[in-house]
Amino acid sequence: MKKSSDNGLISKTIWTIKNEGLSSLARKANNYLKVKKFTNTYSIAKDYLFINGCTLPHPARYRVEHQMEQLEACGYTCDEVFYEELDIEKLKFYRGFIFFRCPVTENIEKFIEKAHYFNKVCFFDIDDLVINKKYTNQIPYVAALKGDEKKLYDDGVIRMEKTLKLCDYLITSTPTLANELEKTYGKEVLVNRNVASEIMLKLSNIALEKKISYENKTIIGYLSGSITHNPDFELIKPALIKVMEEFPTVYLEVMGYLDLPPEFEPFQTRIIKKKFADWKKLPEVIAELDINLAPLEQSIFNNAKSENKWTEAALVETLTIASNTGAFKEIVKDYKTGLLASSNEEWYEKIKFAITHPEESAEIAKAARKAVIKNHITTYTGIPLSNYLESHLAKNIGFVLPTTNTSGGVNVIVKHCDILRLHGYDVSAISMAKQSDNIQSFSGEVNVLSSVDSKIEQKFDTLVASLWSTVKYVKEFPNVKKRLYLVQNYETNFSKPGERARLEANATYNSFTEIKYITISKWCKKWLKESYGKTATYAPNGIDLNKFVFKPRSFAGKIKILIEGNSLDYYKNVDESFRIVERLDMDKFEIHYLSYEGEPKAWYHVDEFHHKIPANEVHKIYASCDILIKSSILESFSYPPLEMMATGGFAVVAPNDGNIEYLSDGYNCLLYDQGDIDTAVEKINRLVEDAELRKHLEVGARATATSRSWDQLENEILKLYE
Repeated sequence: MKKSSDNGLISKTIWTIKNEGLSSLARKANNYLKVKKFTNTYSIAKDYLFINGCTLPHPARYRVEHQMEQLEACGYTCDEVFYEELDIEKLKFYRGFIFFRCPVTENIEKFIEKAHYFNKVCFFDIDDLVINKKYTNQIPYVAALKGDEKKLYDDGVIRMEKTLKLCDYLITSTPTLANELEKTYGKEVLVNRNVASEIMLKLSNIALEKKISYENKTIIGYLSGSITHNPDFELIKPALIKVMEEFPTVYLEVMGYLDLPPEFEPFQTRIIKKKFADWKKLPEVIAELDINLAPLEQSIFNNAKSENKWTEAALVETLTIASNTGAFKEIVKDYKTGLLASSNEEWYEKIKFAITHPEESAEIAKAARKAVIKNHITTYTGIPLSNYLESHLAKNIGFVLPTTNTSGGVNVIVKHCDILRLHGYDVSAISMAKQSDNIQSFSGEVNVLSSVDSKIEQKFDTLVASLWSTVKYVKEFPNVKKRLYLVQNYETNFSKPGERARLEANATYNSFTEIKYITISKWCKKWLKESYGKTATYAPNGIDLNKFVFKPRSFAGKIKILIEGNSLDYYKNVDESFRIVERLDMDKFEIHYLSYEGEPKAWYHVDEFHHKIPANEVHKIYASCDILIKSSILESFSYPPLEMMATGGFAVVAPNDGNIEYLSDGYNCLLYDQGDIDTAVEKINRLVEDAELRKHLEVGARATATSRSWDQLENEILKLYE
């Protein structure tokens, strides 16, 4: 069975052959293949992605390629993709999305929905009133369509309108269009007029150098855009016939889809017919003309059209005579940068003026070129567009991580990402490892970019270093407004004496580049100030009590002891925890080991090993155990005791700077001195035997966990990144 999109393509092909001919089909097919061929290798993360839903080359060139060029001239990075090639993975690689004439599909709907989840903003760009049947039914050619042809056309209009409604903001090409869009859809609209590209200017300059004028010959050109322009030609027919009768030296050049009326039969020897020209050849064609005619039949649909014909002619100093309506009326200054006509008589008078006043006409055409170069070229006109887009984008924050592998420090950052996203931020994690799968967070997911797999060119409002090894990346990243360093530990001591990493880690606390220090630990805030003179903003760490749910322990049967930490990190001191276990009666206890990295050493007694458990599953491990033994030498903010206490379990802990912030011996836990294994064993046995002690510790533990609920700390977390 063929897909519906295939059926639609077949119907459009038949319609094009029947109504526009094989040459038009070839041109459209070539453009379709070009956009179909575009695929994003995901190697570069940029600011904006344009999603092109139009197979016609002319509109897509002006509204996609030229707007991309405008943004690039303002320092932004962009990509283009054909709407049928859009996939959900592209969400992580761009800050904003511009849909041009894009009909809705199931995939487009899902994409925009997921974009909103990540606080990515979607814009809809439209350059014609082809988004509502109340407008398209006013086009005589469209209104005349019958049966399946009309259904096919209307289907495209309806689907395009649906995408428009799903998007957040609108962009269009003329004030008339903007007024209709605001009135109909109530969305904010930017008018970003069609402008010429740099290559158009270059090609026009080349054509202008070759431009010649004939002494006894005036060439008037009518370059039709499509078959729907036949009624427009009727406006100028009487004036043209009168002029050609009056001036034997006048020639008429017509190009494109135009059914030339029989009244022009007497002038066949002075009529030049040309087929559609590629846009790169168009400057040469227009440069051959003395006068360019741009008539528009009066209608809301035509009033919304752009002034492209004037722009293209002005670049090669060809005079344009246009209908005094819509964009022409707004942009062209009569007798200064062009000529405007409102009636049959005026069309005749303006054409006659241009023929009989060649020097004045040439001066008007030169003035038009100056106006176009100043106000209608991509390079000089992108600021309003870039400001509009930027003003509506969510603030974006990137957290630079050595790796996204689960760890206590990463879990803290993931929670901060969740809080920021839920408060409207566009949040990404940038992994310095060859790894780019999204992180499954506590409340959903976090977008992940890999600095190894991707070149990241997009702009960030804020970049946050998360470990000493990520600070250099944050400092050197060029397109960022604010740089932060989330200090979670004294990382100098992560390495053993004599290792180079100790010096490099220590240097990050004495940064000469402007970087703001933030922390989630009071002891880190203290030593940053006392030892390095750095003032750090502090916000407490919290816990998700919706995940870490309290459940009383019965202490019936075997008691489950949990040991947590990477066996490869000496400062985690996991060996000491297992030395304590060696002194326990294994008939009474069952030993569980949770590690995000290192595996059990050969001598460890482990009944069940929990390895690399996803962050949003860790709470289940704590809830299944009764007592935590934690013997770390160094911690930033030690989560495991808090997580065990929140679930109703008990903690036997060696105090360090990272846990004494919330632990109190005999109130919410039992503490033992580092290395004092005998005391640790004694306290574990006491917990098992003393139900009253457990009841007392349980009250203090629940109070501590409640005071650390993320719900109560969100505002303090948000202030870190303001």
